[in-house]
Amino acid sequence: IGEWITPGTRFPLEMASDADVGSNSQLTYQLTSNPSFSLAVEEIPGGKKQPLLVLENPLDREKQSSFELVLTAVDGGEPVKSGTLQVRINVTDANDNPPVFGKRLYEARVAENLPAGSLVLRVQATDADTGSNGRVFYSFGNVPNIVSALFTVNSESGEVRTAGPLDFEDKSEYSFVLVAKDGGGLTDHCEVQIDVTDENDNTPEIIILSLFSPVPEDASVGTVVALLNVDDADSGENGEVSCELSGEAPLSIVASSGGSYKVLVLAKALDREEAAFHELVLRASDGGDPARTGTARIRVTVLDANDNAPVFSQAEYTVRVPEDVPLGSVLVTVMATDEDEGLNGDVKYS
Repeated sequence: IGEWITPGTRFPLEMASDADVGSNSQLTYQLTSNPSFSLAVEEIPGGKKQPLLVLENPLDREKQSSFELVLTAVDGGEPVKSGTLQVRINVTDANDNPPVFGKRLYEARVAENLPAGSLVLRVQATDADTGSNGRVFYSFGNVPNIVSALFTVNSESGEVRTAGPLDFEDKSEYSFVLVAKDGGGLTDHCEVQIDVTDENDNTPEIIILSLFSPVPEDASVGTVVALLNVDDADSGENGEVSCELSGEAPLSIVASSGGSYKVLVLAKALDREEAAFHELVLRASDGGDPARTGTARIRVTVLDANDNAPVFSQAEYTVRVPEDVPLGSVLVTVMATDEDEGLNGDVKYS
């Protein structure tokens, strides 16, 4: 009997037969007491009685899927004789139960850069019906293209797996709806929340915003030489960057209040005559494990200042000449040098 059958419906049962005659063959029927069923008897042509099983209350296969009753036929003789018939009633399923997810919200945390096909989570919906009515299939709801490009859902197992590389720096969380649908078309929905955790997959980047070169050698200590932007796309410790200068350049790093901008300033006085340029390497390392390091090379040229006086090769020149030396005769050649360059080092005599 289908669980959708309405109360009052009658089902014929097998009639009993008795080989006696007269009152010895007059049969009456009895049925095991059950609130869901009753017994009715209908007179049929020939004086026989047809036992009928009457449905009294609505059936629910999910509460009780079968019934065991006993139909007894009793004759009118003395002593009474009877016969019994076992009646087994199987309740067939109607698709009267939708799938039901175990949770309204499924959450997962996964690391970025997982290989395609990695398991993210598994959803599960149950259906109290049987057969195709109780078989559940899973699918995406109305989701953006980016979700269907990065994730897949197995229609039978409910497993959600990665279909493409996840990038924390591109998007750190995804929220979408999954649908469970049974064979009869009934559905349920759940929400999936996936948080992507950061991996140290980005190297610190150093951008030289401005470089003031050449720098006058008489520039004062603290003069700004370069403005830099140091950035790491990772988050947390993976994105925390520390900087250092290699070499013995007369420069130091000053961090801005935000931390992403760095300023190179003069740490001590310059001397072009000692070094006409300075080459240094700025190294930026993040706090990941293992750490990633980015570098930038900077060349600073020193501009000459007139900080050196000409110096004669001798402090005193002594010359002996005859008194009749002709006019215009060269008496002595003096020489002075200047360590500066350009006009600052161009020596004239008087």
